[in-house]
Amino acid sequence: MANRPSESIECPLCSGIGKITRAEILDRLGVRDFARVAQLSAEEAIRLLLTKHRQDEQNVWARFEAELAKRTTLIAERHKDELRSLTTRTKELESAARAAEQQKSHDIQNANRRVEDSLREAGELRERNHELESQMAKVARVGKREEMDFAEEVRTWAGIHISDKLGKNGDYLLAFRDPSGAPLEPRLLIDNKDKSVVTESDIRKLVRDAKERHAPVGVIIARDETQLRQVDRECRWAEEDGIWILRTTRQWLRRDLDVLRPLLERMRVEGVDFLQKNAAMGEEVRRTLVDLDEVEKELKKAAKAMDTAAGLTGKYRVRLQALCDSTTTTQKKLPKKEQDCRSTAKAGD
Repeated sequence: MANRPSESIECPLCSGIGKITRAEILDRLGVRDFARVAQLSAEEAIRLLLTKHRQDEQNVWARFEAELAKRTTLIAERHKDELRSLTTRTKELESAARAAEQQKSHDIQNANRRVEDSLREAGELRERNHELESQMAKVARVGKREEMDFAEEVRTWAGIHISDKLGKNGDYLLAFRDPSGAPLEPRLLIDNKDKSVVTESDIRKLVRDAKERHAPVGVIIARDETQLRQVDRECRWAEEDGIWILRTTRQWLRRDLDVLRPLLERMRVEGVDFLQKNAAMGEEVRRTLVDLDEVEKELKKAAKAMDTAAGLTGKYRVRLQALCDSTTTTQKKLPKKEQDCRSTAKAGD
């Protein structure tokens, strides 16, 4: 659109002394403002065009919305069953999700209970472990005391040498002495055991330790005969993986050493493989030790029987003494005439 002419112009009559609008001048001259009319006409035409365009647009949108509602209704009707199925499936999934959440909560509670139970059991195990450690410490002290008592006892034996306490691979090394007091070969590896029963693992450990110490003979010493197994008592002298093992007790050891002394002297002269070359002698030693054990049992029985007989003898001596005392008292209480009669009867006899 062309630029509108200025609203104010200089009056050609007054030469600019006063001012009037261009429309007033044109009206005085009887001339219409065609530019103005054209402008207004164009604005009106545009307004009408825009109004018509808006109406058409509203009509189009109305038809579109109507068509959209129609199509939506058709689609909804067409997919009503699918929507119903989807709704049902959604509800099922929601129910499954709630059930899974409840199960998860239940599992968490169970896990918490298991953790609490585990912690409680761990605490109980720690307490039991502490008790076991205390008991093991007591056992270790008892075992050490047993070893010290054994060493003190052996040092009192004439002709026997015992080493200081070994740091590992056994308790002591024991040997016979020569006239000068020096220990003789072969040396015996000693392992003291004060436990409920000697086990096979104790024997294997003694064999391993004897090999480490290069000792041909290992001696496992129980505190009491009852701590030896039946197989140990029946086979107190036997070879285990190249090492000769003596199973004995504190009470039997000195006697067993006296029995084995000639054998050990032959081993010192002819070598540690002497017994391997003379298996029959090893078997004879085994039978000898078993027979000596039986003899000792019989001696114990005989000693017990002698003690019993001595006790019974003393008991009957007391009874006879009481009877004699009672008889003497009775005789004193008889009348003098009856005593004279008895004296006469004895004289006549």
